[in-house]
Amino acid sequence: MDTQKLRDVACAEIDKNAEDLAALSNVLWTNPELALEEFIAHDALTTFLDKQDFDKVEKNFVLPTGFRAVFGDKSKGPHVAIMSEFDALPGIGHACGHNLIAEVGVAAALGVKAALKSVDVPFGQVSLLGTPAEEEHGGKIDFIKAGVFKDVDAAMMAHPAQYEVLRPNYVAISEIIIDFIGVEAHAAEFPWEGVNALDAAILCYNNVSCMRQQLDPGWMIHGIVTDGGARPNIIPRRASLEYYIRTPKNRDLKKLERKLRNCIQGAALATNCEVQVKVRSSFLNLLSNETMIKKYEEYTTQLGTEVDTDETHQALGGGSTDMGNVSYEVPSIHPDFAIGSDCNTHTKEFTPAAGSKEAQIYTLRAAKSLAMLCIDIMTDKDFLDKIKQEFEEESQ
Repeated sequence: MDTQKLRDVACAEIDKNAEDLAALSNVLWTNPELALEEFIAHDALTTFLDKQDFDKVEKNFVLPTGFRAVFGDKSKGPHVAIMSEFDALPGIGHACGHNLIAEVGVAAALGVKAALKSVDVPFGQVSLLGTPAEEEHGGKIDFIKAGVFKDVDAAMMAHPAQYEVLRPNYVAISEIIIDFIGVEAHAAEFPWEGVNALDAAILCYNNVSCMRQQLDPGWMIHGIVTDGGARPNIIPRRASLEYYIRTPKNRDLKKLERKLRNCIQGAALATNCEVQVKVRSSFLNLLSNETMIKKYEEYTTQLGTEVDTDETHQALGGGSTDMGNVSYEVPSIHPDFAIGSDCNTHTKEFTPAAGSKEAQIYTLRAAKSLAMLCIDIMTDKDFLDKIKQEFEEESQ
């Protein structure tokens, strides 16, 4: 089998669909939707895929805004999953560039599908997974629980960023919701009859701020007050905070959670408030499969990407992703690709960059690199064996 010809077919297919892919990305960019509300994105993406001759396009897959498009035959070779994300951020739209992540996934899947169709017998299967709600909730965790990755040999996606970072430092995270409950009272006439939940929340926030200086390197905690009462003349009965706690390794997450709970309980005790604590979601740290990422690097460099070798940039991170959870299920990569912007993600300045014409050059480059990597995984048994051996060693 001429694998170079297959890679050429994949790249040509992506180029052929470049205008339609850019238009699809623009639909998402101009209609930013929050986690689990991505109905315009779901319909736009699945409508596009319906026209692309996949064997099967499953809508509302696992989650109301999830989907799966499948092509090939996994009984004839390896099964590779490519991920698309498409949720936006409150107030600043696609400031994380998930419209481009969606486009990368669709483009790469189109390329692999074309390569599979170019031979008499398919040499494997590609699944494009539309995984909602990465920014809040973690749709890939729902996909894992549903058994979607049970027969997958490798998984991948690519994320737009300021820098070209092949092995991003995505760390473990838990989202902690805290509700302090007191007793309301008139703040001027009968303050002694009240129990001030806002005081508890402020004490908790200050406790955490004092603790933060003594945290281990790489441990992070950041939060906001989400409810501080209704009016100044009513002693707040309820006050709430939301915290993200992060550690480079999964095993340390519970240690940091215990430290946070001490801050919470101390505030509740000092103010005579009751408190309820809920862990809403947890993402694992990302395991980047070195065998896969080296091959991705080879292809993206061939396509003209200048890979950032600055160790400072390579060590950047502290961000988190539910792709980390996938990376403990199957061999995975999640490279960041620069889109020609000097702005950081999650800022209002990055939003126009994610919708720019210039970003398309880099987005299709990433898609081609993923597609060529998929073809190598499906056609080279020794390469796949090496990937799986590394995964077994790293995921223990």
